[in-house]
Formats: sequence, structure tokens, C-alpha cells
Amino acid sequence: MKKVFFIGVLAIICSCSSSKKVVVDDREVLPSERVVINGQAFLLTEISTDKSYGFTEKNPVRVGGVDKLEGPLNERRFLNALAGPNGEKVSYYRLGSCCPFNTDKGFNGKGLLDNYKVTWEGSKDTVSIYINMYDYGQLKAPVGFTIKK
Repeated sequence: MKKVFFIGVLAIICSCSSSKKVVVDDREVLPSERVVINGQAFLLTEISTDKSYGFTEKNPVRVGGVDKLEGPLNERRFLNALAGPNGEKVSYYRLGSCCPFNTDKGFNGKGLLDNYKVTWEGSKDTVSIYINMYDYGQLKAPVGFTIKK
């Protein structure tokens, strides 16, 4: 009888405990937490200190939006929020899709990153920025960029 009681108490304790999801520096941001300026650009408030943010397929900018049919629009909203190192106007074009990855928001659990070439007035080089339109994340200007005013 004591054994049955002990197992019952243990079952109740285990069922009432919560599982904690630990996320380090990669919090999923809800779309409602984002501010859009004139429908054309996200309001960015920080510049990343991570030199790989946006520049590698392993650490893309996560704009999300596919679930609301705004994936490509969110990519442009992000890019429209950027300025060059000294506030210069940026221009960009989509190079194409690449780099398949797993996501519960994609078709059959898969998604593709979009690769954009970005440059700014007075620059001779272009920079590749990888963008994930399936998953949401904190938006920051990549290293070397500033925030459009």
C-alpha cells in the first residue's frame, strides 16, 4: 500500500512540474513586438556585435512572416531599415535562395534562406546578407551597418 501511495505522489509531482526551455541569445520574437514604419521598414534599435549575424547561413537574420504571407515583404522591411557605415543609403537585390534548413513553418518541415547582395553609396563592394523568412528572431543591424534614420 505504501508503494502505491509513493508511486501516486511521484506521478503527481512529475505531472505538475514544468519543463523549462532554455534559449541563449536567440529569443523568438512575436510579430506583434515589431514596429513597422510606413509599412516599408522595421524600426531597428540595435546594431549586432556578433560578426557572423546575417553574414553566414548558420546565423541568418530571422525576419519571419511566411505564416502571415509577409515573408518577402519582411525581408525588404529589414533591408529598408539599414544604412551604410556612415548613414549612407543602401541598395540591394536578391541573389536567390539557398541553404535548406529544418523549420516547422516551412513546406514539409523545410525552408530556404534568401541571399541578398547589399551595397551603399560610395562603396565599391557588395555584402551578402542571409535572411530567414520562416522564423522570427530579434532584429539588429549587422556589423558594419547603421540604422536608417
